[in-house]
Amino acid sequence: MTARPKFLFDIDFGSDRAKEVEPKITVAAHEAAVADAAARGYRQGLNAAEAQANTESERRSAAAFERIATAIEGLTKTLAALERKLEAEAIEVAFAVARKLAPELIAREPFAEIAALAAGCLGELRSAPHVVVRVNDRLHANARAELERIASARGFEGRLVVLGETDIAPGDCRIEWADGGIVRDRAQSEAAVAEAVARYITARPATHGGSMGEV
Repeated sequence: MTARPKFLFDIDFGSDRAKEVEPKITVAAHEAAVADAAARGYRQGLNAAEAQANTESERRSAAAFERIATAIEGLTKTLAALERKLEAEAIEVAFAVARKLAPELIAREPFAEIAALAAGCLGELRSAPHVVVRVNDRLHANARAELERIASARGFEGRLVVLGETDIAPGDCRIEWADGGIVRDRAQSEAAVAEAVARYITARPATHGGSMGEV
């Protein structure tokens, strides 16, 4: 019986091991992969920077819009206050002008307002037994003739009495009949208007530094 050899190798294992450690990609492919990875990293960094820039821009825009809104609100309040101030001043100026013009107009046409008031009263008092009209004594003569003409035109059938009074200012008058009367007193009317204007301005928000006494 012959002895068999312990190892019979027909395959060289060394060559296969050498093949297993051979590089899988070429140098050019490796460099291309590195370049591609670098490009991806650059794009990711660029996108992150753009996103951060957009976020910062949006934050700044929001802050700017908030400042603009605050400024507009302040401007609106300022304009409203200015409007109220101008309104108050316009009322005071109008009142001051009217108070300035009234004496001059009365001096020019002292009987105009008396005639208008008397015409209205005599038209309503046609059946009254008598009506007394009191005027400034310097207007008495002219007033009597004009009032008699007005009474006739209005169909007044009663007795018209025209009296001159020294305590009645030119342009003012008192009209009296049996159960009533009416008074035109410019000073009282002016005081009432001044009080009404002062109440109105006081009721408005405090934006005006003047006063009726300064007009």
